Amino acid sequence: MTEKEIRTSFVNCTKGEATRLAVPRDLAERPWDDLDFLGWRDPASTERAYLVTESGDGLVGVALRAARPTGQRRQSMCSLCLTSHSGGGVSLMTARKAGRNGQQGNSVGSYVCSDLACSLYLRGKKPVGPGGRLNESLSLAEKVERTMSNLTGFLDRVTA
Repeated sequence: MTEKEIRTSFVNCTKGEATRLAVPRDLAERPWDDLDFLGWRDPASTERAYLVTESGDGLVGVALRAARPTGQRRQSMCSLCLTSHSGGGVSLMTARKAGRNGQQGNSVGSYVCSDLACSLYLRGKKPVGPGGRLNESLSLAEKVERTMSNLTGFLDRVTA
């Protein structure tokens, strides 16, 4: 994934917004073999986040807004990878819908790992803490398939 490919993949923001968004500078150092999608938070704004994944038609990117923490710290579960986090590890992320629906102010939301590192949590490459992963009999491939299916469902709601 190149910076240009990432910027042109966004379906729910203008070309100008995509040009101005903060693409990670460490793309070459990312653990690509362990990533099912690229997700990152904007270092200049804790509310902005971005997600890019491969689709049948190439890359699809969405700009997200993380809800501000309410001060209430409780255990939450990511709707993509089903990892549980305590103390703010899951954020409500909203995405403006693509096209006319987004121009009219419509959006969709989902609870997602705050750092968008679902792939690393699934593979045990990033620690979650006690009770963070459900004890499941699914293989890693099945967990990845479920996560990507959940992500596809979210993206379908963004682009509908």
